[in-house]
Amino acid sequence: MVSTRAQTGAGPEHGSPWRRAPYPVLVVDGRDTIVVRNDSAEALLPGARPGTRFADWAPDWLSAAHNAVRAPRPRPAGSAAAEPLSGLIGERSFEAYPRAQGDGTVVWWLVDDTELRLVREALRLEREQTAFLTRASSTLLSSLNMVRCMEVIAHLASEHLADAALVVAPARGARLPMVTCLRGGDTVRTHAPVDPDEVPGLGEALRGFPPMPSRWIDPSAAPDWLVPDGFGPAGSIVVTPLPGHGVPAGALVLLRRSGDAPFTDNEEVFARLFAARAGVAMSAARLYAEQSSITETLMQELLPPSLHEVSGVDFAGGYRPSADHERIGGDFYDVHPAVVDGEPSLVALGDVCGKGLEAAVLTGKIRNTLHALLPMADDHQRMIGLLNTALLNSRHSRFATLVLASAVRKGSGVGLRLTSAGHPSPLIVRATGAVEEARTRGTLVGALPSAPARTASITLAPGESCVLYTDGITEAKGGPMGGTQFGEERLQRALSECAGMPAESVVERVQMLASEWVGKGSHDDMAVVVISAPRSHHLIAVNGHTRGRFTA
Repeated sequence: MVSTRAQTGAGPEHGSPWRRAPYPVLVVDGRDTIVVRNDSAEALLPGARPGTRFADWAPDWLSAAHNAVRAPRPRPAGSAAAEPLSGLIGERSFEAYPRAQGDGTVVWWLVDDTELRLVREALRLEREQTAFLTRASSTLLSSLNMVRCMEVIAHLASEHLADAALVVAPARGARLPMVTCLRGGDTVRTHAPVDPDEVPGLGEALRGFPPMPSRWIDPSAAPDWLVPDGFGPAGSIVVTPLPGHGVPAGALVLLRRSGDAPFTDNEEVFARLFAARAGVAMSAARLYAEQSSITETLMQELLPPSLHEVSGVDFAGGYRPSADHERIGGDFYDVHPAVVDGEPSLVALGDVCGKGLEAAVLTGKIRNTLHALLPMADDHQRMIGLLNTALLNSRHSRFATLVLASAVRKGSGVGLRLTSAGHPSPLIVRATGAVEEARTRGTLVGALPSAPARTASITLAPGESCVLYTDGITEAKGGPMGGTQFGEERLQRALSECAGMPAESVVERVQMLASEWVGKGSHDDMAVVVISAPRSHHLIAVNGHTRGRFTA
């Protein structure tokens, strides 16, 4: 038992080192009576005087810990040591360390760890925020679809930053694209004819100005379209811009319900950090959408046209790029119908050196140049010469081969003039199944100062065809061993079986055989055009005014 002198603070204990320790110390005897306290304990717990009961002044967590120390429970062998006891005394946090004596006395040391806990909490929050931003960046950049990106931003913000979130994109005309999400709910897309300047800071955010502090925004004045259905009164609002690549990508609005604590300065800063990453994702999605739209528009101009019967002549074409994931390449074909009925229509089929986008760009230039030269379509040599000059004067170092064909209905047949400029000669499929090679030769265009060529004249009887093709078909490697070219001989044998077939059927047959030959192997661009004289009879103009037609 502790002496009376110890209880009053007299005697040797009064001079013990812990009396002036910077941390509180309490000594409690076996009857749970405080017998000694140091100066720090007196300042922390003024009423906990020697002689009073420990439970009367100790906070609940410390009193429960004292009882546990007095009657300890056995720990399993090998188990980890118990964590330090901790809790609040007033507004400060303390860790309590007991030391039990053999006579039932317990000495308690109380260490103020408030600042340490604040630092630990700040570090934990920083780690959580960093981890969230990392996950959010990965999630946001996983889609380049603009609407999907806005939905992901609204969902992440409502789950981690606020009770509800609104993502606003720059206005399209008189309507404002928005995506709203309540915490735990689904995203809702709207295009509302609203004025963003009704919300303080929103119009500025959409124009790229810095965010407005939330304390400047009166939630009670928020327009109805800003607050999601079922949300209730808004208690706090944060509006922050979504910065993009050079131009604002949009704005993020965060809402907290009335009755909840308003957004803190740290939360607003964190919202801006999230918005910076979200803005990058939205900007990337917007740029991708714009580039896709531009690419699609240009692609439509570069894609081969769909062919059909023109003035009694059947035309059909097929194209397969070198890579299945591409839609354009270095092979091309066009049919330019005659302006005046009875005059020849011009067919152009060519092959630009190389493949992919660069070849497609030069393909577009050649097609546009040939279109501009249509007034002199009756002179193939002149067209080829002018095209050769245009390519030599361009910045492109590539060359091309092509074949021109002028086709016109003559009675029941079709008259052809064929001119090759370094291109494989057209093949004529007769009604008997015989396959002939047109006698036309020439120099490729875009490589030499001149491109001389020789024109061949051919007449197709009803049911006969002329096949124009690129070397992607004859040079396609495949077969049983995978390295054998399809070749001209194999092509001619296949065409001999197509005698009398419609132009479209001949194209399908050639494409099917070439694809089967190649299998899954690589190949060059493949293009084929078939000009046929249909088995038909000419009808005189109906009512004396409409153009003549051909029918079976």
